[in-house]
Amino acid sequence: MTQETTGILLAFAGALFAGAVAVLAKLGYTGVDSTLATALRTVVVLVFAWGIAALGGLLPGLAEVPLKSWIFLTLSGLATGASWLCYFAALQKGDVARVAPIDKSSTILTMLLAIPILGEVPTPWGVVCMVVMAAGTLMMVDLPGHGAGGKSERGWLLAAWASAVFAALTSILTKLGVTGIDSTLGTAVRTTVVLVVAWGMVLVRTGAAGAARGIRGIGASGWVFLVLSGIATGASWLCQNAALQRINASLAAPIDKLSIVVTIVFSHVILKEKLPRAARIGLVLLVAGTLGLLV
Repeated sequence: MTQETTGILLAFAGALFAGAVAVLAKLGYTGVDSTLATALRTVVVLVFAWGIAALGGLLPGLAEVPLKSWIFLTLSGLATGASWLCYFAALQKGDVARVAPIDKSSTILTMLLAIPILGEVPTPWGVVCMVVMAAGTLMMVDLPGHGAGGKSERGWLLAAWASAVFAALTSILTKLGVTGIDSTLGTAVRTTVVLVVAWGMVLVRTGAAGAARGIRGIGASGWVFLVLSGIATGASWLCQNAALQRINASLAAPIDKLSIVVTIVFSHVILKEKLPRAARIGLVLLVAGTLGLLV
């Protein structure tokens, strides 16, 4: 099996795990402050990531991580933390079927950023696919009967678009950070930065006493879904980072965004969210454009 084939399979595995995260988080975040919930689930991801690194005997490799990787992994962690905080804040107030497509638009932003930063210039066919994906995203977001007029509506839309921007930066910075080091170790380092960002935001917003009250108020089912979403995130990261070591970011990012299919299916089956005809067409366009990038 070639490096590219392995990378593509890893990217698909990452997409599968990532697709389950939004629904699990939606269930776990019900009645819980989104920033606190994000910080708590990051603890799960952290334990998962460092546990895998330890079991793999990778911890001694920390001493060999070059300064460049430390810098980009730290920046990647900061971007990831910002993306998560925005994304899960949007999920608390908006439908999964509307928030997820906006988040997946980070594929297009990643491809655009990859041009000047990584020198990955898209082909004419790649540009066509990007346009198709953009059209599909807009059709899924602008669902009938859900006009963006109210303050609450504008709030989650802004958070969702901010999440997409930070997610695109994450892909680029991670690509730069994991070059030359083990991807699992890179994931653990990046998760540590995310943890610091998330808990820092919690303490700024609510203080230690407020955080303690919030933790005591989480029910058993909330804990279960928060832990499951953290595990799914950790598994997705490990697969995605391993994929980025083997294939271009402009190829790995689109595959990752196919997780939208898993997310939409889960949101329909578990959350009973309905997808109007226009949104279904948008989903087909989004998937078609994504798959087109793999041709």
